[in-house]
Amino acid sequence: MSGAKEKKRAKKMRNQPASVTLPAEPGPFPGGGSRACPIPGDVLSEHQYQQQKFLNQSSGPSYRKDQYFPKGQNRGERGRGRGGWQGGWQGGRQSISEEMPRYITVSTFAQARAAEINAMLKAVSQKSSNSMVFQTLPRHMRRRAMSHNVKRLPRRLQEIAKKEDLSYYCCLELTGKENELLKQLAQICSIDTGLTFGEAGCLSGRFEGSVNLYRADRYPEDMLGPVTFIWKPRDGSENRQLWIWMHPALKQGILGELKAIFQCSEPEETCIPEPATTSVQEEKQMDVVLSIGKKRKKEDKEGGKAVPVKKIIGDGTRDPFQSYTWISQTTGVVISDRSMEILRYRLIGPLSHSVLTETLKAASLQTEMADSETGLNNWWVENCKDSEKVSLHQCQSAIFELLEGLSSPSQLPPGAILGLTVGDPRVNMPKKKTKAMPDFEKYRDNDKVRQLYLEGVPVECAHSFIWDQDICKNVTENKISEQDLNHMRAQLLVPGSHLDLGPCESKIPILLVQQPGKMAGEDRPGWGSGWDIYLPKGWGMAFWIPFIYRGVRVGGLQEALKHSEYQRTPHTPNDFPDCQAGKQFAKELETSLLEKFKRRPPAKRPNYVKLGTLSPFIIPWGQLTKNWEERMKASGEFVHPSSPHTEHCAIKGHSFYDPKAENMKEASPVTGEVEETMEITSSEGALKTEDVTGTQDVGERDETTARSDFVVLRSEKVLMQLSAWCYPTAGKDRRIRLVSRLGQKEMTEDVFLPILMSYPRALVWVNLSLLRKGNPELHAMICIPTEDDLLHLSKDKLFCGPQEPKHRDIFKHKVQKLKEEKKKKKDNIKALEGDPPSVPEEETAERHEDLILGLWSDALPDVTSHCSRTLLGYVTRGDFSLAAGCGEALGFVSVTGLVYMLHNQPADKKGLVLLRTPASLQYRFARLTIEV
Repeated sequence: MSGAKEKKRAKKMRNQPASVTLPAEPGPFPGGGSRACPIPGDVLSEHQYQQQKFLNQSSGPSYRKDQYFPKGQNRGERGRGRGGWQGGWQGGRQSISEEMPRYITVSTFAQARAAEINAMLKAVSQKSSNSMVFQTLPRHMRRRAMSHNVKRLPRRLQEIAKKEDLSYYCCLELTGKENELLKQLAQICSIDTGLTFGEAGCLSGRFEGSVNLYRADRYPEDMLGPVTFIWKPRDGSENRQLWIWMHPALKQGILGELKAIFQCSEPEETCIPEPATTSVQEEKQMDVVLSIGKKRKKEDKEGGKAVPVKKIIGDGTRDPFQSYTWISQTTGVVISDRSMEILRYRLIGPLSHSVLTETLKAASLQTEMADSETGLNNWWVENCKDSEKVSLHQCQSAIFELLEGLSSPSQLPPGAILGLTVGDPRVNMPKKKTKAMPDFEKYRDNDKVRQLYLEGVPVECAHSFIWDQDICKNVTENKISEQDLNHMRAQLLVPGSHLDLGPCESKIPILLVQQPGKMAGEDRPGWGSGWDIYLPKGWGMAFWIPFIYRGVRVGGLQEALKHSEYQRTPHTPNDFPDCQAGKQFAKELETSLLEKFKRRPPAKRPNYVKLGTLSPFIIPWGQLTKNWEERMKASGEFVHPSSPHTEHCAIKGHSFYDPKAENMKEASPVTGEVEETMEITSSEGALKTEDVTGTQDVGERDETTARSDFVVLRSEKVLMQLSAWCYPTAGKDRRIRLVSRLGQKEMTEDVFLPILMSYPRALVWVNLSLLRKGNPELHAMICIPTEDDLLHLSKDKLFCGPQEPKHRDIFKHKVQKLKEEKKKKKDNIKALEGDPPSVPEEETAERHEDLILGLWSDALPDVTSHCSRTLLGYVTRGDFSLAAGCGEALGFVSVTGLVYMLHNQPADKKGLVLLRTPASLQYRFARLTIEV
């Protein structure tokens, strides 16, 4: 037997009992057989049993050819004739009987079988290292969608905290007098949108705040973007510190505006870090050993392979000669760019606080210096000598331990802040991955947990040493490397035991900020709540891996986008079309989608002109708001100014616009005549509009789209009023009771006309839920249903929605003509080689350069009346929601169009709209709501 087969057989036989004996001589049964179990009374002594076992092991069973076939008979003669078969069968029977055990110990045999069964059950139930979570399920329960979406998994496998790395967010630190900071910051925000920098809870440093920033005194125009901010708690000093966190795409605009309002023109002198140099001793310790055919390795003093320890200089992301601190000579305010100086992780889910309490442990008190030369933990030793700071640290540690008694982070007040100093989390890391679970029995009748739930974290516990840059620098530079930590683990007497570093253990200041999750709306309150962890730079991986070992799943940008979609909140910068970052994102998305569209052949891509989709790759928000304003002007109701300002608004009538006056054809597409009529109407309307607006070229169209000719409505008062009007009457006087509960007014002309005067070209953020089947997609159209559509829905509850009649492609002949011209030009070049093309041919090529089959090539007509259903807005994100169990979409609609639709809809049909994807003719009914 070969060596590989012997190893394989030994592996199979390793669980066999040692008491099994294989006698060499035949038994008393006919044919040489023997009993597999001992007969009563046939029991050997222990000494005889060991001797017989030794003889059997020394001799062993024979696997020769003679054992199965008689002498003189080969393998091929086994089946030839009766004698050959009988001889081979008898020989095999005899050899098999010799392998049967004569004596067996029942207890040992049962233990061996139990060990095999346990190993088999463990292999079936336990998740192996190279398999995914969903692969632990039985095969009949596995679905391919589980690998793409965790919501497809069973609930027992879903309850895992999710982690996102938000360290790419930028942080600007403002230092100065409190009154001066609040005075200047009031110019770039408005109390009309909600809380500002001067909110009492946020100003004390107890809570984190969020605010939308605008250019100085330009609200509601010139949006800069959304930010979050944290004030450092008051410590008796005259100056205050403020952190402003923002998306990287918003940094330059916000930083420029802050320098303008604080008059920070000259940068403060900064210390430029010197390049890292190695001494002569270090070079001798790490001599490069060159050998032929081998890679270069570095050796330490003991001759072993050494890896140089990384030294973090600066923030590692910016030119050291570039200034990142600006000071104002007039106000004394200092602006510092602390991007990548503070790391930020976000834990999402009901188990996030359980992960925190198991991973992080409060730092132990220390009164003696560990190393006076390096200055390790010298700041912590000095603070431990102060009795007030020691009592504060003990109070913070007690509150941190109480977090385990909460069932969800959403039970705390929104944005609660807890400062803490913790030990090195790498020391407490488990041997293998575990799942952090809360212990409710431990804190069931605890009054402190109840007090924390009602009152939140005290303001004095929000203090953290992470605000001190010198302490953060000390913590970063004196971090124990992974190499040294592993070397200490290797020297433990008991491998795998707890590593106690004593006074040499690093003390890390952190900041915990509660994330409230979903706050708007009535369904799923607190969904997506969690914690943000702020760390000094250089400690990212030291906290990342221990979090993973507590069962945390990592999410990236796609998961963050899906998370905000389930929360129904705008995502930065995708859902901010009125700021420069949002416009830049829209242009990049248009370029990407257009290139993808061009890569497909014409027969394998949709013809958007025939589908009635004017702009499938970019949303013309300015055109939408402008067309709705023109519709109101054409009806003679009231006049709106061109700009969103309210100084020159004047009312000219009180009756709303009637769509019949514009000679629009809105009919049900049941009959075949409607489709033909729609083709003629849409083409004629397009041609008529082309005569009026066809003088604009593509460049003017891009400038019009890029110009800020619209705003997004963010006034909380107006949003609450619109939200109340969107609710239907499901029962008797339900909407009236709801309106009275919200303290809002009924929808009358005296109420909504001032809103339209103040916001003539405005968009509002809405969310839509499909009534029945359907999957909304990017850039889907939100339209107003006709009276026939609503009547059909009332009669037939299973009515999916109407269909858009096909449009005629008015650019098809131009594209064909362009192809013919290109073909003729190619033939002429072949016939007359060397002759340059004439000037008219070059002008024709430039004129038809933007012609693409299936796309609208001219200036856009009236987008609201191009199709059979009046356009109201567009979808920016949409998909099937596993949280709601139906298709959901998020987007913007025109405020003027929304008020017009709600004013004309029946009381029991308020908020019903139609959705249509860009590549489909089918409309779907959806419910429109505004969550505040």
